Amino acid sequence: MRGANLIHIFFGVLALWSSASCVKAEDPYRFFTWEITYGNIAPLGVTQKGILINGQFPGPTITAVTNDNVYVNVVNKLDEPFLLTWHGIKQRRQSWQDGVLGTNCPIPPGANWTYKMQMKDQIGTYNYYPSTSLHRVAGAYGGLNIYARSVIAIPYPIPVADFTMIVSDWWNKEHKVLKNLLDTSKPLPSPNGLLINGKPSGTIFTGTPGKRYMLRVSNLCVSRSINIGMQGHNMTLVEVEGSHTIQQKYNTFDIHMGQSATFLITLDNQVRDYGIRVSSRFIKPILNATAVLRYAGSQNQVSGPYPSPPSDYHWSMLQARTIKWNLTANAARPNPQGSYHYGMIPIVRTIVLANAPAQINGQTRYTLNGISYENPTTPLKLADYFNIPGVFVMNGIKDSPSGVTPTEGVSVFGFTLHDFVEIVFQNNEKVLQSYHLDGYDFWTVGFANGVWNPSLRNRYNLDDAPTRNTVQVYPMGWSAILIPFDNKGMWNLRSQDWARRYLGQELYIRVWNTEQSLYTEANIPDNAILCGKAKQ
Repeated sequence: MRGANLIHIFFGVLALWSSASCVKAEDPYRFFTWEITYGNIAPLGVTQKGILINGQFPGPTITAVTNDNVYVNVVNKLDEPFLLTWHGIKQRRQSWQDGVLGTNCPIPPGANWTYKMQMKDQIGTYNYYPSTSLHRVAGAYGGLNIYARSVIAIPYPIPVADFTMIVSDWWNKEHKVLKNLLDTSKPLPSPNGLLINGKPSGTIFTGTPGKRYMLRVSNLCVSRSINIGMQGHNMTLVEVEGSHTIQQKYNTFDIHMGQSATFLITLDNQVRDYGIRVSSRFIKPILNATAVLRYAGSQNQVSGPYPSPPSDYHWSMLQARTIKWNLTANAARPNPQGSYHYGMIPIVRTIVLANAPAQINGQTRYTLNGISYENPTTPLKLADYFNIPGVFVMNGIKDSPSGVTPTEGVSVFGFTLHDFVEIVFQNNEKVLQSYHLDGYDFWTVGFANGVWNPSLRNRYNLDDAPTRNTVQVYPMGWSAILIPFDNKGMWNLRSQDWARRYLGQELYIRVWNTEQSLYTEANIPDNAILCGKAKQ
């Protein structure tokens, strides 16, 4: 009898163990409440109205781990509608959370809305900022860093701490004044200065001698590429926008609008303060901001010259070609990055996008393939979900520049889920362009001067081009990217030159299939704000 009881106890314990082992612990949740308010700030010494998050300028840095669930309750205390977008966060199956006017109704004044995001299969340096109106020039931006899970090896020695650097340009005019200039066909003036973490100088990063640190740099400038250089230290590049790179050392490094880069820095020099210089690129006047890398115990302030930024586009292009994908490294998952042989996948469609200024109805606008985007009152995602007619027409924009008379419209490209697509950005202007695609990473396989044609594909890097979410396009030149459209939803493709984006240089990409499954796209959120025709 006693033996039978022991057997029952044994199998009972075994059943409990088996049951427990089959239950997968849910990924952690991180909750934030952010109040968006106006506040008087003076980054360059001129007091003006900025946009603050919980009283902070810049906003707080979010830190998370791969697969964490991040909930951000945004309380809008401004006098106009407001949205935040999460730059580089892929939002798997969740274009509902993208935070742009094509997917979300803006948060009305006095109301709140909670973003519910999962940092699914991502690591790296990202950021956030306002997507509505011209709010971005006034603040409400910050960093978002995603760390690898402890069970996933990273391809470099673990640093003891991180330094997050947000670089932005700044105007001594309030955002509504600048917006009025654009609305009346006047150009956005040159910014009055550059900021590092909200200050033109005085930001200090302190570390222990002999230790290794990670420097995460995001270019959140509205209108400028930047170059970063550091006294007495090389910067070892280890990641760009969630993609581990071959580790190379740089004395100075270009980061274009909307791009991020991550470096390792070892404090292996004399104990003192070392200067960090950030300079705007290519457009005069050249602006500078400085910060300090301080060795703990330093008694000596910054002295001596800073590394000088190179002066031309050619150098920048050559440097960009040195950024290579680390094929043997894991990223967010244990499989090596190089296990996805992107260069062997057949391209099903090629899009060539040409940017150009235009005069439309007597106003200055900017176009892609002849169409200057104008936001409808009903977000495209809601119109698509509720089958609301008259909001947009699929593929009304042409796959290549067509020479049509420039017009305002609602540009939407339609793709089938899992299409593998080539997009070529053709820049026929004498200023650098930069483009970002929400919801995706893509391979930056080629860029060069001149006009693109299919024969130039033989110049593509089809082996170890890095994946990114933002690509620069040099003046009078082209850049080519390859994308597997594997994230269902409605996604924004936009210029990161924010004045051009505000004046129409953007479009949307609809990735779709007929399968109704939560594995391919989440349902509309319970807390979705309805507006336009979706509210009627």
